Amino acid sequence: MTVTGMLKGQVAIITGAGQGLGEGLAQRLDAEGCFVAVADINGEAANRVAAGLKNGMGFTVDVTNEEQVAAMVDSVVEAWGRLDLLVSNAAILIAKSVVDFPLDQWKRMIDVNITGYFVCAKHAARVMIPNRKGNIIQINSKSGKKGSFKNSAYASAKFAGIGFTQSLALEMAEYGIRVNAICPGNLLNSSLWNEGPNSLFKQYARNQGISEEAVREKYLNQVPLKRSCEYEDIANILVFLASDQASYMTGQAINVTGGQEMR
Repeated sequence: MTVTGMLKGQVAIITGAGQGLGEGLAQRLDAEGCFVAVADINGEAANRVAAGLKNGMGFTVDVTNEEQVAAMVDSVVEAWGRLDLLVSNAAILIAKSVVDFPLDQWKRMIDVNITGYFVCAKHAARVMIPNRKGNIIQINSKSGKKGSFKNSAYASAKFAGIGFTQSLALEMAEYGIRVNAICPGNLLNSSLWNEGPNSLFKQYARNQGISEEAVREKYLNQVPLKRSCEYEDIANILVFLASDQASYMTGQAINVTGGQEMR
């Protein structure tokens, strides 16, 4: 981990930070000197991550519950005086063919992955606007730039996320608030891909009728740089976008895909 110190003293909220990529990003923000509010629907996991930080607080938050989100934002401002950075990372991924996709699961994917981003951004903007400064960053996906095979709900939500990012950036510009998205490639070594009965390797192997090893080879071979995306790759771009070095960047969706996506 390369620590820059560019975010020292910033107050940040990161959602979906009880495990995986969110946990890794929370740890990097902490190392950079941020005060970090760790939010997750799994409150026990959020508190565990927060307890490992120098300046952390854990929150049990369902990002689709506006009352919970608003209360968290207010608690952060009360405790630390302001909010400088929102990292909207909370997401779920259910991959199925269209004809096999239950409507309730489709709606849940949209609700968490895009409505949750809206709710968090709404309340972050509410407290950032009076300070006329702030950063809102969504962790999006390469699936926000191009369709994803038998993964239509996720791609639909992520495409919508980029549209919301661009629209919100236009709306927030007059207040000095920047809004950007990061589009990671395949985190093949992450818990999302490897852990549990619904890991992406297992979901994609079932959907595509191939082995998990063949899934890994397929997705790795799509990457010109021939390696998995790692948490640190995302964290490096997150720190840059949240810093003053990116002060002229807003409304962008930055690819971190090893060349797999270039648009």
